[in-house]
Amino acid sequence: MMSYLFYMIFVTPLFSFYFWYSYQFIYMFFLFLFMISSSEFNLSSISYLFGIDYISYSLIILSFYIISLMNLASLMLIGSSSFLFINHSICFLLLIIFSSINMLLMYISFEFILIPLMILILGWGYQPERLRSGIYLFFYTLFGSLPLFIFILFLYNDFYMICFIFEMSFNFNFILHISVIIPFLVKFPMFMLHFWLPKAHVQAPISGSMILAGLMLKIGGYGLIRFIYLNELFFFNYSYIWFSLGLLGSLLVSLICLIQVDLKCLIAYSSVSHMSLCMLGILTMSKIGLLGSLIMMLSHGLCSSGLFCLANFCYLRVNSRSLYLIKGMIFFMPSMSIFWFLFSSFNMGCPPSINFLSELMIIISCICYYDYSYYYLFFSSFFCACFCFYLYSYSQHGMFSDSFSYSNIFVSEFLLLINHLYPLILLLFWFIIF
Repeated sequence: MMSYLFYMIFVTPLFSFYFWYSYQFIYMFFLFLFMISSSEFNLSSISYLFGIDYISYSLIILSFYIISLMNLASLMLIGSSSFLFINHSICFLLLIIFSSINMLLMYISFEFILIPLMILILGWGYQPERLRSGIYLFFYTLFGSLPLFIFILFLYNDFYMICFIFEMSFNFNFILHISVIIPFLVKFPMFMLHFWLPKAHVQAPISGSMILAGLMLKIGGYGLIRFIYLNELFFFNYSYIWFSLGLLGSLLVSLICLIQVDLKCLIAYSSVSHMSLCMLGILTMSKIGLLGSLIMMLSHGLCSSGLFCLANFCYLRVNSRSLYLIKGMIFFMPSMSIFWFLFSSFNMGCPPSINFLSELMIIISCICYYDYSYYYLFFSSFFCACFCFYLYSYSQHGMFSDSFSYSNIFVSEFLLLINHLYPLILLLFWFIIF
């Protein structure tokens, strides 16, 4: 694992120059090397403080893939080498987070990733309100994760061990449980802890929205899985509280989506709804729920990132994100309409996408955990389909407000959308075969 980290460190000086093709080649070459490495259910590629399993393996591949697509989506911003360096810093910190078996190292990277993300939002954001959204993001994550540091100190003081590879037995205390789980519920984000997400998404540039939806929300799920393995009974005694809030939050956020008029805000709230389902699958503490949540992390990272790309294409041409003004896109950008339809369908979990498989596994695990949860899941799935129809119909149909009826689409934009789309279909067939 150290070889991959040194690879990332030694290519850093290249980002002081403007070499866009070399940047993409470096990341694709790393992705190729990492994919052919072995990943087992137990830890592999173990080195000092680092190791990967099938959870880390899939999320690291997703990180490098989304970072490469971020670069492709921000071709107009690549004039400065600082943008490349910020992307590289985020990717390097994500690699440390997803491959660390040391709690303190994971916590430090977990906090330090806020700095390049804040620079990305404040430096390349759209409106002056980006300062407020950056403050929301910073303080929600900072104050939410401080109790985790206290928990790590508690473990070191009592057990002299802060590694994820051991099972520990310690006293059951609800305050201690809160200090562990709150940082990751803020990152998911769970309902009532989600207020930073729409603000950060709306003000962030396209690359910031892609990394927030595609990768940052996955840190919460990854951290929750890692800490559940430490002491399963410690989480099992209190998971019903967060399970109840997740069921209610998924339903209420789906209703909130139906009253949104900002395109990016609607997609951001849909991320909150899907991540609530992902949290439910993890909290059931069953094998099918855990696997369904992991698949949902991968599928949501690609699907939500693609929807933000489509929203950005409309914003660049219409200069607005309001659904009152973005109408009749099927006449203005007819070649984009099929991508709107496919991503909206995959967002609601229609086959043949991997989203369908993940939602099915999570629903089965939730019903096994709590019999009457199917009432909430039924209405949550129904309203999820409703706001996806709402998103597609309001943006594509209606009378366009300008006299133009056609807009050119760049080949790089088609390439970006296709690269988001084909893993969503191919991964389903891969899981069915293997």
